[in-house]
Amino acid sequence: MIYQNFLLKRRLKHALTLHPSHIDRKCAGKFSPRSHRKDPQPLVTALLAINDASAHSKCMGCEKEHHTTLFPARRLAASAQQVLEAVGEQWTPLRAAVFDALVTFSAPASAYNITRAVCAAQGRRVLANSIYRILDLFIAHNVAMRVESENGYIVNAHPEHHHDCIFLVCNRCGKIQHVDDDEAVEHIRVAAQTARFIVERPMIELRGYCESCNEHHLSG
Repeated sequence: MIYQNFLLKRRLKHALTLHPSHIDRKCAGKFSPRSHRKDPQPLVTALLAINDASAHSKCMGCEKEHHTTLFPARRLAASAQQVLEAVGEQWTPLRAAVFDALVTFSAPASAYNITRAVCAAQGRRVLANSIYRILDLFIAHNVAMRVESENGYIVNAHPEHHHDCIFLVCNRCGKIQHVDDDEAVEHIRVAAQTARFIVERPMIELRGYCESCNEHHLSG
């Protein structure tokens, strides 16, 4: 537990370095060196607060871009809950905890890292198999997406819209952008059909450098 909380505190410190103005300092003061050992939830709450504020600051004029960092965590959770409940699934506390943990990652998260984050937030051991089942449920209902090349999961910012996935993966910072281009994917489907291949689930990943890393890559 102490080690898990240490990891959360390190992530929080890193987040504060990147976004020093994106958290209420009153919230930051809630987790003293002793208090966080019994209750790690304030650490997770602080990370979510940073995610919310950072997302809000980036979404001005970019509402149509498909990238989870542009959408506040609570809005994403509300959309995910609505999608699951619409198909008769329950939004259980553990499912909510898995989703909250997934939102805090800025790059594709492995099931192992998601499990560790959930255990830290819950203050108890959670079986990895339970996390895997929830992640499978999220993917089945478009709440989360799996990035195959990274062996990781990311939140779907638009779970109510079903599109074949096109991922833009940055080789330098690991940022993942999810874009929708049904016309481009349809060309691939047609090519597969011409080869008498039945497409079950297209997963298209393009590796390169995001806008922020372009200049560094070219200058290097």
